[in-house]
Amino acid sequence: MADEQHSVIFDFGSAKKADGADKDAAVTYEVFHGTNEEADADHPLLVLENPKGAMVHHVNGDFLNPHRRTGFECDTPESVHTKKVVDILRIDDRFIRLLEFLGGERKKVRLSGKAFSDGFHVYRIRLIDPSARTNIVTSENAFLQLAIERILMSRMTEEDEDEEENADEKEEKLSGISEYETYLSIAGFTLPKSIRTWAVRNLALTKSNSISPEERRHAQRALNIMLNIRWRDSYFESINPYEARRILDEELYGMEGVKQRIIETVIQINRTHTLPFYGLLLVGPAGIGKSQVAYAVARILKLPWISLDMSTIHDPETLTGSPRVYANAKPGRIMEGFYEARTSNLVFIINELDKADTGSASGNPADALLTLLDNLGFTDNYVECSIPTTGVYPIATANDKSRISAPLMSRFAVIEIPDYSDDEKKVILQKFSLPKILRRMGMNPEECVLTDEALDVVLRKCSNSTGVRDLEQAAEHLAANALYRIETEHVSGVTFDGPMTAEILEV
Repeated sequence: MADEQHSVIFDFGSAKKADGADKDAAVTYEVFHGTNEEADADHPLLVLENPKGAMVHHVNGDFLNPHRRTGFECDTPESVHTKKVVDILRIDDRFIRLLEFLGGERKKVRLSGKAFSDGFHVYRIRLIDPSARTNIVTSENAFLQLAIERILMSRMTEEDEDEEENADEKEEKLSGISEYETYLSIAGFTLPKSIRTWAVRNLALTKSNSISPEERRHAQRALNIMLNIRWRDSYFESINPYEARRILDEELYGMEGVKQRIIETVIQINRTHTLPFYGLLLVGPAGIGKSQVAYAVARILKLPWISLDMSTIHDPETLTGSPRVYANAKPGRIMEGFYEARTSNLVFIINELDKADTGSASGNPADALLTLLDNLGFTDNYVECSIPTTGVYPIATANDKSRISAPLMSRFAVIEIPDYSDDEKKVILQKFSLPKILRRMGMNPEECVLTDEALDVVLRKCSNSTGVRDLEQAAEHLAANALYRIETEHVSGVTFDGPMTAEILEV
């Protein structure tokens, strides 16, 4: 690797000895602030000295106890009887605590890396079985890889308490008190300060002899929820507005005003690198595609989405959770949404906001959303910790905005979506609804064809309904009829004209 490439990997001007180090100290390394989300030879976790270039790709051994010396004791054929110790030269500051843990516990590890003129660049650390050095320790190594992944995705240093993590549905989960404790020890700095403090307190609670088994169970459950969520910071990468427009045109027909508003949001994110303070409230008749807009926005933002159907929620506690003093206490739907998404950055789709039960004796469930929408932090009664919500983008849908309280309305940018015209519905039926149904049924376009007269019959059949749901149901009826004829009459396809369509749909 050329010398100029080294200056890209490490900022030697800002590199410094670890705190408290001097030429006589046991600390041998310089630290650098890594920001890469993946480790490779050019962006290593740490760099070891490599005398005589002995280390080429893999090396087994263990880190020394950091209180004795910062080095790595190699198991090499040349050092069967006398262990060879090499110094750690440089280390990504995010991984100092991890190495302290591995050294303090004398964990046997395998390092993977690449040799360069300035040392052995380590980009992978795995736990191995001391009795069979070629075997990776499955359960413990899975935990180690989870910790390493989260540390890499973190934007934090010891002084910066925000976090950036990648969503990965296949990521292992933390489970058990020992894993919670170890995770907090080596990667606790990646958590927001309030959550880190909360976790330490609840961990101590699980070990206390002064609480009941029921209280201990609740504390463990709360830890499981909170520590298995990737707590990300509020920074958003730029979004390609042309790609965003392509997604909108692919998912939605017409709705130019809605698309314009979403593109404006994208431009705003690109300028501020944060989500807008206000979410979106989409108001329009049933079946118009309001939820489809929300899904498209989640796709553009590259965020997971969670859906809340307010028409089925009759008690605010369903959203905010119940206090742990009750034996059957549990977290609310909002907290469960974070846990299900496994990340603090997500799109909350709040369906039918206008149908929240305002007549409930315990209050209006919709009002429980206010703290979530304010971006000031949300507190679940079960978890008992204020969690950051700056990475939450709420999108609500409603048919009648007059039924939504003024405080809630003020938390949204309202977009009213009118019903489609007959000409728009005809295009949607022909170019969107019917092709989607044919794909879903495994049919080719030529197996079910609707003439212009057939399209007009379908529109006449659905003339008294809003939106496009009835159009899709009619199209599915016709496609099923075509499939039946293909299978029973052995024809290659069916073309529906006006009279034929009217007979099938009973118009």
